[in-house]
Amino acid sequence: MKIDLTDTTSSKINKALVQGRRAIGTPAVGMVLTLVLVTDEENQYDALKAANEASREHPSRKLVVVKRVSRSPRDRAKARLDAEVRVGADAGTGETVVLRLYGEVMDHAQSVVLPLLLPDAPVVVWWPVSAPVNPAKDALGKLAQRRVTDTYAAENPVAELSARADAYTPGDTDLAWTRITPWRSMVAAALDQVACDVTSVEVEGEEHNPSCELLAMWLADRLHVPVKRSVSKGPGLTAVRMETSCGPIKLDRADGSLATLSIQGQPDRAVALKRRETSELIAEELRRLDPDDTYASALRFGVDRLSDMTDSSSKSAGDSGTARSKPASAATPAAMPKKAESK
Repeated sequence: MKIDLTDTTSSKINKALVQGRRAIGTPAVGMVLTLVLVTDEENQYDALKAANEASREHPSRKLVVVKRVSRSPRDRAKARLDAEVRVGADAGTGETVVLRLYGEVMDHAQSVVLPLLLPDAPVVVWWPVSAPVNPAKDALGKLAQRRVTDTYAAENPVAELSARADAYTPGDTDLAWTRITPWRSMVAAALDQVACDVTSVEVEGEEHNPSCELLAMWLADRLHVPVKRSVSKGPGLTAVRMETSCGPIKLDRADGSLATLSIQGQPDRAVALKRRETSELIAEELRRLDPDDTYASALRFGVDRLSDMTDSSSKSAGDSGTARSKPASAATPAAMPKKAESK
């Protein structure tokens, strides 16, 4: 069921939600959180589709905030709020309200969203694109227990990681980090099978892919060994190679779906390591609403300490045209543990 409201208010939207629930015969509210999506008109369809699919696991009220820039100065000076209320089959599991803001009300989105939040339920704000530099200080971000961004959508994803590290506040997270959860699990599981010290690591993947940088920073932060960042054609992350005192350990994924795990002295094993949809990433983030300390530690390690990725016009005279890398950690204290932590 869909209810369209033009030039409306938050009070009228709440009344429309109650009306819609009664019309479809479900007056009770069985939702566990409010998910606020802050996006533009171009990306709102894909973002809402992902949120609807994730709501099968996490029934929620989804508030889609779309800021519409008017063409003429006169229209830009006029504040207006249009809304589309969806309940039942049109809203996935839960309810959906698409809010289109015009004029001066765009600068006060929090005043529109606040009356629509579910009472006594957590709030998660997700910016699929154009996330603020400091989500915790954003007007909508202040309403949330968890703030989800995606550096992959930034114009300069790798540089964006530095800005995220400087502005990090407990509760911040990044879908670029969520994408590497299966990789982190596989690497930790591989190291649990051997009683060896890791001496160096190489992470290979697409250039300008923040997930590759985050995985490299996580490994450098946890293992305290030099980490080299290499560039490949992708898709996404393609390999993690570790040199250990017992021989090399390799996790290679060339096709974005199936990976091969190779451990010295053991037969090679095929591992399902497919690239996941956005809905799966959002569903994973909604499973936990507490601060992610592991992400914070990896992010604060510093992307500037990772490899210098250079193209074929390398500054060094003897460069053959491949990407050069330098260690993420210049020196490794002998007493530091070199076993991966699987948490």
